[in-house]
Amino acid sequence: MNAETPAQKRALSYANTILQLFTEVMEKKQPADRVVGEYFRVNKKHGSKDRRVIRESLFALFRWWGWLKKFSTEGKSCDNQVAWFTMLTVNARLESHSWEAFIAAWSGFADKEQALALESDTALASVSAKCDWLNHQLPALRFTTDELVPEWFWQTCKIDNTEQRLTMVEALSSRPPIWARVQNIDTDEAIEKLAKLDIVATGSDYFSDSINLGHKSLNLNGLSLYREGELEIQDLGSQVVGQICAPHADEHWWDTCSGAGGKSLQLRSLMLRQNKRSNGTIVASDVRRKPLEELAKRAKRAGFSGISTSAWKSDELPVAHKHFDGVLVDAPCSCTGTWRRNPDMRWIDAVNSVNDKPALQLDILSRSSRAVRDGGTLVYATCSLSPLENEDVVNAFLAQHTDFKLVSTTHPFTGIEDTMHTVIPNQANTDGMFVAKMKKS
Repeated sequence: MNAETPAQKRALSYANTILQLFTEVMEKKQPADRVVGEYFRVNKKHGSKDRRVIRESLFALFRWWGWLKKFSTEGKSCDNQVAWFTMLTVNARLESHSWEAFIAAWSGFADKEQALALESDTALASVSAKCDWLNHQLPALRFTTDELVPEWFWQTCKIDNTEQRLTMVEALSSRPPIWARVQNIDTDEAIEKLAKLDIVATGSDYFSDSINLGHKSLNLNGLSLYREGELEIQDLGSQVVGQICAPHADEHWWDTCSGAGGKSLQLRSLMLRQNKRSNGTIVASDVRRKPLEELAKRAKRAGFSGISTSAWKSDELPVAHKHFDGVLVDAPCSCTGTWRRNPDMRWIDAVNSVNDKPALQLDILSRSSRAVRDGGTLVYATCSLSPLENEDVVNAFLAQHTDFKLVSTTHPFTGIEDTMHTVIPNQANTDGMFVAKMKKS
């Protein structure tokens, strides 16, 4: 490839780096954020602009891969250089990226300057508009919006209504903001502190302790709010789970699959917001020790007492039976609800990422229910959008455990009363979640 101008040389360098990272993700099936993070850790030569071009182009490739793969004969990124530069050009147009000099170089390398030009007054604001533009510019290929997620997704998350399918695709194809939650501080005060650092933050229309930090990458360790435990990163959809749990100030809760404890911290924060002298407790459990160690650090940073950890060491419960006022089962799942944030996962996962989970989820839910006291609460949650992992698991559990009954709650974003709620990403600019609340008789 003949690169003559400085812009062309940089564009070629970017293209080679992005191809290297993209291939590593697809072939090794490693999370893209981990792959690109390790690359930047080793290759410190890149400045902030370099990092932005590489990172945003890489993640956008996964966002539009259902369309972009059509430019290669076998659906692979490295068929030939022309295919790759065509993908990079279309990718940048679909994202409305601002690095026009590099886009021009890529389209020149692909010999498609005219076909992939975008008029200044052409608005590609929606998935439908982007699809129409592609079909108009490249009529030899046929593009549909359903192709932006793998076919197996529609098999495991059946949506027959065409408009609803489009709404789902639209949400999954957009970039989510960074959502956070404040604790030990008033939301308005937190927003003012961030504004002094030129960080534009806004509150949420739904939860008083939620805060939207926009789309720009943040150096969290450089923020005093974060270092002092007054700010925790947690998607708004994830925060729905704690709000549905609605723990009372002096209750005792068990977070059975806590990971690094985002929801454990939220539960404790909700208790303390009701009563700063709350005697409530949270026990967090996980099969992995490192996340539990991270939770302990986060709890210490926030100054939260009343949070302890107890790792799963066997099939036996790591806590006492019939002891807790509330038990939260945030079960391992396919994570299809997080595809906005992790668009690579939709292409490196397969249908078994959904089909393999329900038996495990039912087993965890059944075991964990033994820790609920009489009259206590059991909450089941996933970040999946598939009924196979959600409603079907809850219904199977209830069929086997007649001492538990569903509780009607309010969907915080739609206001609809129901016993089981699926948070669709478009409802409040969030990740997708599922949550159901049950009561033990």
